[in-house]
Amino acid sequence: MNTRKKRFGSAILVTAIFFLFLWAVYPADSGTRFYVQASADFIAITNTEGNNGYIQYLENYASAKRPDRIIRIEGESFVHTDGEGFEIVNHLHGLNGTAVITPETGAISWEVDVDEPGLYHVRIHYFPMEGKSSAIERQFAINDVVPFKEAEIILFDRIWSNRDQEIRRDNRGNDLRPRQVEQPAWQLASFHDRYGYYDEPYSFYFDKGKQKLSLTSLREPMAIDYIELYQSPVHKTYKELTKDYESDGVKPAQGQYIVIQAEDAVRKSSPTLYPLSDRSSPTVEPYDVSKMRVNTIGGVNWKLPGQWIEWEFEVEEDGLYQIALKQKQNQLRGVYATRSLMIDGEYPFHEMKRIRFQYSRDWQMNVLGEEEPYLFHLTKGTHTLRMMVSLGDIAPLLQTIESSVLELNEMYRKILMITSNKPDKYRDYQLEKRIPDMIEVFSHQAEIIQSVADYLEEATGQRSDKVAVLHTMVRQLREFVDQPETIAKRLDTYKVNVGGLGTWMLTVKEQPLLLDYLIIHSPDQKLPKADASLIEVAKHELGAYVASYTEDYDTIGNTGDGKDAITVWVTTGRDQAQVLKGLIDDTFTPESGIPVKLRLVPGNILLPATLAGEGPDVAMQIGEDVPVNYAMRGAAADLTTFDDFEKVATRFRDSGLEPYKYNGGIYALPEQQIFPMLFYRKDILKELGLEPPETWQDVYHMISVLQKHNMEFYLPLEAINARPNATLVPNATFAMLLYQNGGEFYRDQDTKSALDSDISMQAFKQWTQFYTSYKFPLQADFPNRFRTGEMPIGIADYTTYNLLTVMAPEIKGLWDFTMVPGTVREDGAVNHEVASHTTAVMILENSSHKTEAWEFIKWWTSKDIQIAYGREMEGLMGEAARYPTANIHALEELPWPMKDYRNLENQWKWVRGIPQVPGGYFTGRHLDNAFRKVVNANENPREALSDYILYINDEIEIKRKEFNLPIRREVR
Repeated sequence: MNTRKKRFGSAILVTAIFFLFLWAVYPADSGTRFYVQASADFIAITNTEGNNGYIQYLENYASAKRPDRIIRIEGESFVHTDGEGFEIVNHLHGLNGTAVITPETGAISWEVDVDEPGLYHVRIHYFPMEGKSSAIERQFAINDVVPFKEAEIILFDRIWSNRDQEIRRDNRGNDLRPRQVEQPAWQLASFHDRYGYYDEPYSFYFDKGKQKLSLTSLREPMAIDYIELYQSPVHKTYKELTKDYESDGVKPAQGQYIVIQAEDAVRKSSPTLYPLSDRSSPTVEPYDVSKMRVNTIGGVNWKLPGQWIEWEFEVEEDGLYQIALKQKQNQLRGVYATRSLMIDGEYPFHEMKRIRFQYSRDWQMNVLGEEEPYLFHLTKGTHTLRMMVSLGDIAPLLQTIESSVLELNEMYRKILMITSNKPDKYRDYQLEKRIPDMIEVFSHQAEIIQSVADYLEEATGQRSDKVAVLHTMVRQLREFVDQPETIAKRLDTYKVNVGGLGTWMLTVKEQPLLLDYLIIHSPDQKLPKADASLIEVAKHELGAYVASYTEDYDTIGNTGDGKDAITVWVTTGRDQAQVLKGLIDDTFTPESGIPVKLRLVPGNILLPATLAGEGPDVAMQIGEDVPVNYAMRGAAADLTTFDDFEKVATRFRDSGLEPYKYNGGIYALPEQQIFPMLFYRKDILKELGLEPPETWQDVYHMISVLQKHNMEFYLPLEAINARPNATLVPNATFAMLLYQNGGEFYRDQDTKSALDSDISMQAFKQWTQFYTSYKFPLQADFPNRFRTGEMPIGIADYTTYNLLTVMAPEIKGLWDFTMVPGTVREDGAVNHEVASHTTAVMILENSSHKTEAWEFIKWWTSKDIQIAYGREMEGLMGEAARYPTANIHALEELPWPMKDYRNLENQWKWVRGIPQVPGGYFTGRHLDNAFRKVVNANENPREALSDYILYINDEIEIKRKEFNLPIRREVR
């Protein structure tokens, strides 16, 4: 009896604890925070002097008139073109008239007579021609002069939508994420700020008389119908609009309730805005406790200024309607997300330019206007509703902090020139005397940053981690003002705090918002609750718990069945695997009839699985050392045995295939190929009177100037893009110097190390001297030090471009990349050779479906599929995920700006692969050991390298004996 009572009491206790947990995690009322307004708009505080920015441009023409007229320039009436590919066409894609097609390179100009001088907005009627699926970029000039810095890049959107009208499901009942495809259409777009700092389109000043307008192509082709100079309308406030409603006799509608599922958006500005699956609440629609359902849109994908989503809806009765959103903004605590709303291409009233969504961890049901809901006049028929990411009131805060970061970084460089990056902590550098404006700058910036923090706290009603970063910077700046003698010893924390401001900008600029559905309804309709009841939550959590044991959430998409199915293993993330599986199901399996079982596995499981006879038919995304190591052991299939191998091999440069050659065969195809480029800060090199170096002799001349100002040149020490489970590859700098001087890594048909040659010894000495004689740093975070200006130039793998584009917005337009420095040959030509590193796809020797597996890797490495995969990954994860394909023709079609692609192509021509040989894993390892001995132990370079070459040759000989390969012995 006592036992029964104890069990009953335990059950009650467990149940009570469970419901208390639910109450804590899902509070009954989390509060609705929607339109919390600051007392007044924040005015951006920036240093515009000499920066040729838009703010300064407007100040210069502050007294100019804004003529209320429209001036149209027909696209086909151009007066000059620079480049090829411009074409006049009639009735293009349904256009009733003539247009001009402008390619992705070159420039086109028009002349226009302006009767009344003044500030005009500019808009263009354009059609996005088929290209590389990225946004269109143009530079705009008036009379051959770019009017302000921001006009150097004007963005024009493409239109995207779901490929299929209905959501497809896999054979396990889970919804599949719909593929995004372009739906090109004629669009009318204003020239506007691509970063979202300004609500209104750019204003341009035109003098009286004949004016020349020019558009220079930077990326992607477009057709132009016409360009117009015009004035944007001034939108009424809601208060003014209600008076119009009364005077026009417009009445609220009755009994109307229209639900728009957010995932059913008809148009989007980016392929990243695909529908999502959310299982956080039983109130999302549609919902299933165990299956994946596509039921929301937006979230962290819908966060960048200018991104928009558009829906269509049908109204059955004229009248005034309210608009409600079921939304969740659970990413920006202490800040707010902002959206603008347009109906049928127009803002209904002024307040719809800035709609704030405050932080809340739960779903919210918000009626626009909150306590006094806004009324929108809708007529009977079909309408469109577009919501766009806007920085709104955040924009001037970001402009202010961006200006502060630039000024604080500039001051950091001034201090660095005096103290170096390793100041003597016992020395008083008297910085306040040697840099006269330092104290004033720190004091002024402390006030500015404090004002941003105060505004945010007032606007959000809370003090969060977003504001803490600002307070930390303010505190340090004020301490510097009071105690300038401590600045030198605290320089590292100063750099970290300034870097924190840059990260703050990135975080705050992102404005995520998740939508479940929208409701357009008459005021007499009652809205559903956004949050679930305690019973619903309990049922949801218990059902999800049970489903975790019955559902397989790790298998990607449809499971390939049948004896002819091939097994493919991938080691990257789930997003990459889902994109790949989508491509397989859409194109490979339907076209070839070969089903595929795709599995996402850890990177270290291939070897034990192969030894156990449980390996796949195809292994993808593997390190470049794996195929040859498997080939030595008879575990990798020789691809040259397939009849069409030679044709397939032409997709790649020989440097991409080099690491997979062994004993006359080739045992893998390259997927990705990465190589070094030279990155440099244009602004800092200009200040120092330097140009990007073409040769290593130029580098030596540059080093003295940089070090005079306590700046540094970066050379990579880590293997470029090294994978954690891969063999240490030879250093990129050494390989560069070795190949440029005619050296090799191996000789005598790859049976001996060639590092004992005079060329290798000289290259090794030159490499180590950068660290012994010129004191290059052995460790450095190049992207961050490049960002601050400490390292205004350096060599890094070309994917650093993607990282800098995303993580360093404050230096946008201030940096570039080009070919690495080269070595002058005897004939005077410059050799720019570099080594590359790759990832591969290979067929396992024990596969019983080699023919089918070969068909798969031919399909996977083809131009069209590599382009599709690269574009989808960039669409899914943004520019940081731009795919470094090894396919020559596919890279050309990925969304690189043409200028940057040409730089890449020029360097790629100089790329060489490093051979993989038996025992070759000792080469990179002992090359690094020899380097450390020279740099750390001050050993002679030739002696250090010679010692380790013995180990390398011994290991090569041991491995060749192990695999019964011929050995060449030195004749003494």
